[in-house]
Amino acid sequence: MVKVLAALCGAAVLAGCVVAPAPYAPGYVAPGYVGVAPPPPRVEFFGAAPAPGYFWIAGSWSWIGARYVWSPGHWQAPRPGYRWEPHRWQRDGDRWREQRGHWAPERRREDRRDR
Repeated sequence: MVKVLAALCGAAVLAGCVVAPAPYAPGYVAPGYVGVAPPPPRVEFFGAAPAPGYFWIAGSWSWIGARYVWSPGHWQAPRPGYRWEPHRWQRDGDRWREQRGHWAPERRREDRRDR
């Protein structure tokens, strides 16, 4: 009985604990922005495609936690109806905003004719 009572008291005390998030890391400016320019891309060596039609998606730097982390490139099969938009960093004054690589729908021919 004493152990159960002690466990319940301990649980009640811990329930009142609040864990505050860590303060912003050095270089972090605002949500979605980084105050430190990304490092230059790494040189990657890749062999032949694993299958016909595959294409190489280059590696890129991402801001994770409080630093840049390199994600190596890889071979990717094409996706019909989509095109690959590469990963990039956009400068905005003294800040940088990451735009991750993603698949975007191909524009139809009639959509492209209007431009």
